[in-house]
Amino acid sequence: MWLFVAFLLVPLVEIGLFIQIGGVIGLWPTLGIVVLTAIIGTYLVRSQGLMAMNNLRGSFSNLEDPSEPLAHGAMILIAGALLLTPGFFTDAVGFALLAPPIRLAIIGYLKKRIHVQRFEMGPQPDPFQQDPRQRRPRDTVIDADFLDVTETKNPPEKGSGWTKH
Repeated sequence: MWLFVAFLLVPLVEIGLFIQIGGVIGLWPTLGIVVLTAIIGTYLVRSQGLMAMNNLRGSFSNLEDPSEPLAHGAMILIAGALLLTPGFFTDAVGFALLAPPIRLAIIGYLKKRIHVQRFEMGPQPDPFQQDPRQRRPRDTVIDADFLDVTETKNPPEKGSGWTKH
C-alpha cells in the first residue's frame, strides 16, 4: 500500500512543482535546471560511489563488518536514480541522500531497528571435523606421473569399402 501511495503522490508533487516553478521562472530556465541537476548529480554520484567502493574494499580487506559501506553504496545508488529522474522533489531527495550526515543519520536510525544475530567472514569450519587441529585444506594437490595405456586399434587388412584406411 505504501508503494502505491508513493507512486501516486510523487508524480503529483513533481507536476505541481513543475507548474509552480515554471510559472515563476519560465519554461526554458526550468528545463535547464532539470538538466543541470542531472549533470551535477551524475558527477557527485560517481565520485561518492567510488569513495564508497573504496571503503567497502577496505572493510573486506580488514575483515570488518561491511554493512555500513554497503548501506552508503545503496543510498548513493538510490540517490543516482532519483537525480536522473526529472523533477525537483526527486532531485531534492537525491541530493539529500548524497550528503554524508544525512546518510549517517539514516544508517543510525536503521541500526536501532535492525538487529544482526550473526556475522561471520572467512571459510566456514567443517562440521564433521570436531578437532580444529585435524582440519585439512579443501584443495588437495596430488603430484603424480601417469602412463597412457589406451589400446590402439589396428585397422583391418582389407577395408569394407565404406571407409578409407
